[in-house]
Amino acid sequence: MPRILAIDYGTKRVGIAVTDELQIIASGLTTVHSSELINFLKDYFQKEDVETIVLGEPKTLSNQKTDSSFEIEKLYKNLKKTFSTKKIAKVDERFTSKLASQAMYMSGLSKKKRRQKELVDEVSATIILQSYMQERDNKLF
Repeated sequence: MPRILAIDYGTKRVGIAVTDELQIIASGLTTVHSSELINFLKDYFQKEDVETIVLGEPKTLSNQKTDSSFEIEKLYKNLKKTFSTKKIAKVDERFTSKLASQAMYMSGLSKKKRRQKELVDEVSATIILQSYMQERDNKLF
């Protein structure tokens, strides 16, 4: 079974998470510089079978677009064009950075590690992926 890959996009860094082959477990994969994202994905897709790319979509508390919505929409269109055989899905990413920080704190990571923005982005991508999987599973039942 192909994997699902999630992206927590930022203008500087991109957190990436991926499922196992059975699409049961979401795990952080890495963090890459934004300018390297498409090349990273091309390389990764040559090594791993991925059917869906999940893109975190930032929204305000009142469900409105944010300042970064324009960048996300640009990336969404680029992903659809570059990886036309893949399903591209958007998932509401409100609170993922806060949830990531809380999860890191609860797991006992040191304060120094919790301040590493790359790790927060990777954990945020994992939360986005878990959210997508939960939403998908709820539709099946």
